[in-house]
Amino acid sequence: MNSFEKIAKILLDIKAVSLNAENPYHWVSGIIAPIYTDCRLIMGFPEERGIVIQEMEKVIKEKVSDNNSDNNIDVIAGVATSGIPYASWLAGKMNKPLIYIRNAKKDHGKENLIEGGLEKSKRVILIEDLVSTGGSSIRSIDAIREAGGIINNQVSIFTYELDKSKQNFKKSGIKAYPLTNFSTLVKVAAETGYLKPEEKELVLAWKDDPDNWGR
Repeated sequence: MNSFEKIAKILLDIKAVSLNAENPYHWVSGIIAPIYTDCRLIMGFPEERGIVIQEMEKVIKEKVSDNNSDNNIDVIAGVATSGIPYASWLAGKMNKPLIYIRNAKKDHGKENLIEGGLEKSKRVILIEDLVSTGGSSIRSIDAIREAGGIINNQVSIFTYELDKSKQNFKKSGIKAYPLTNFSTLVKVAAETGYLKPEEKELVLAWKDDPDNWGR
């Protein structure tokens, strides 16, 4: 079992992901989907949480940083609110400063959008729990750049692999590193009995046309 499959199995085991092609889920955006994801549930499982943080650190050291070192990452950033816990644990493990990016500026005090303080020219990596369209990550990335930070990479626990997210990251010049993805999760779910074999192709088809699937 590779690392993508390992994380997918964790999400399924702790019920952070639910799959149902017969009675699909209605998202707030209006999309009808055979999947519902709540990565926040990982917070309640210390062992699984530790594996997730370990995999994030591994991605940074092996794929993001030069020469298998984290020396070219200065700051760990979390997307508010669901990315903050994972960014916090990761920053602690890697002994790095932590910041987080609000959804909007505070309407009082210093009206901060970025909490924790970010110095100009610091190299930042963004942590997100879940990527659908990538909109929340892009807003955070824009805020970091406007504050003078340097950011070219993002790490998430899970991505739906939607074309819109790929386009958004490409347009912003960001390399996105998910720990697992929709295709892998469906594969593992079918192999381990979380999903009926005859439902596999139907569920996979959602990724290619999420706006019209199920209608």
